[in-house]
Amino acid sequence: MAAVLDVKTPADRNKLIAAVVLGVLALGALYLAFGRSLFGSSSTTVKVSTSPTPKQPAAPASTSPTTAMPTASEQDFTYQTTSVDYRPGSSYAPDPGRNIFSFYEPPPPCPTCPTPVKPTPTPTPMPTPTPPPIQLAYVNPQMVYAGSPKNFRLEVNGDKFTQDMHIYFNQVQMPTTFVSDKKLVTEIPSNMVTNQGIAQVIVQNKDGKLYSNMVNFNVQAPPTPSVTYIGMISRARHNNDTAYFVQQGQDKPFGARLNDVVQNRFRVIDISAAEVVFQDTELGFKHRVQLSRVSAGGPPSSFPTNNLPQGFQQQFIPGVTGPCVPGIPCNPQPQRPTPDPNKKDVDDDDGPPE
Repeated sequence: MAAVLDVKTPADRNKLIAAVVLGVLALGALYLAFGRSLFGSSSTTVKVSTSPTPKQPAAPASTSPTTAMPTASEQDFTYQTTSVDYRPGSSYAPDPGRNIFSFYEPPPPCPTCPTPVKPTPTPTPMPTPTPPPIQLAYVNPQMVYAGSPKNFRLEVNGDKFTQDMHIYFNQVQMPTTFVSDKKLVTEIPSNMVTNQGIAQVIVQNKDGKLYSNMVNFNVQAPPTPSVTYIGMISRARHNNDTAYFVQQGQDKPFGARLNDVVQNRFRVIDISAAEVVFQDTELGFKHRVQLSRVSAGGPPSSFPTNNLPQGFQQQFIPGVTGPCVPGIPCNPQPQRPTPDPNKKDVDDDDGPPE
């Protein structure tokens, strides 16, 4: 035993401890598996006791007499002596006092009774609209031309104006000058009257609780020259260019140079091959009239013409019947001489037109 327990090294001591622990665990497992029978034997005595066979309970004796069906005579007696509960007012019972074949007929009309007159309904009075507290009478001026190059002054005349009120032109608030309780003044910029139409003028305060009636302001289109630009004669130095026009309703063309006044109102300020620029001598508006271009072979609508080659048109001569003059061939083809490059135009040294 001393040789077994002789432990010289720590490794031997650890092995001994592990062996002891494993032995204890093995004994515990055997005890859990086999219980007390592992250490000693025990006998269990089984006692069997017998019980007597149970008896079936006896059926209870019937104490009620035998039920018998009633006879026919008894049933007839019951039917004859039982009262009938008949209530006509109930929902399921028919109306005993109404004849289904009788209908209500109105009484004949009375010849002496007047026909009742239907009462005339009283019309509901329409509420009278409350007039605006501010009265706007008129504006000055009442009309301008569309596209005016300058701003214009607008005076609003009325009643009950105050210093906190403003003029609204087409729903745009304008800077307003208070003159008196009967006059307000503002300046309308030119970009607000570029198009023709009707503008609205109204006066109201900042919160909109006090406002006036609305007055219409007319923006008209400016007058334009009623001429058609058909061509021009251009000089070498453009000092004596002449533009030719046809007035509406007339067939005879007329010419105009720079600074000439057409139709007693429109001054020619620029001439080019594409357009002519007029200026209104009264209002200052500028109008551009484009060159009336005619397709090849198509005559302008203002000339009675005869079709010629290359789109040229020949005008009728008054007093001569037919398109050609007697004794002169129609559509002559003159030979154009070669121009002399050293020759000067007689109008080259002309001064500016007077």
